[in-house]
Amino acid sequence: MSFSLPDLPYAIDALEPHISKQTLEFHHGKHHNAYVTNLNKLLEGSDLAGKSLEEVIEASAGDNAKVGIFNNAAQIWNHTFYWHSMAPSGGGAPSGAIAEKITADFGSFEAFADEFKQAGATQFGSGWAWLVLEGGKLKVTKTANADLPFTKGQTPILTMDVWEHAYYLDFQNRRPDYISTFLDKLVNWEFANENLKNASTQAAA
Repeated sequence: MSFSLPDLPYAIDALEPHISKQTLEFHHGKHHNAYVTNLNKLLEGSDLAGKSLEEVIEASAGDNAKVGIFNNAAQIWNHTFYWHSMAPSGGGAPSGAIAEKITADFGSFEAFADEFKQAGATQFGSGWAWLVLEGGKLKVTKTANADLPFTKGQTPILTMDVWEHAYYLDFQNRRPDYISTFLDKLVNWEFANENLKNASTQAAA
């Protein structure tokens, strides 16, 4: 079984004017696709061939002999999750269960937003800012490069890509402006509600 590039969950120009069609052509069509191509090559003849993406990530995490496999597999997973963390009509304050949970665990949406912005702005170099569920509580975290939360026992709820290729064509060096735009105009709270519901269902099983 080989992996393929997943389609975007919206049209390639659907996030304009906040994220341009050109950015998605490069970010999805070139960067994300390169991780898929590289992983398929690395898995040829490997004991991980035929495994699911999550199984490949779990099996290669922390293994120096499989760092190339982990990096490409994790980046496929991260990017797919990131596309769904945005929506053409997204942004602003959340509603539903995720809004209640954010207020309960952070004190207010504003407190969450400040912490999330800080995580994204202070991730040195390439990486990701995350909203995760750990031990039944929401928290903000960040990871470097291809690293991701579920290898640490955390359930991802949302992510924001802060690699430069995610925003440089549209925002140049203004990462804080990209982060604010992500929260104000792009973040997909319906996706967050789905992930929170699924996590709660699994915990109760």
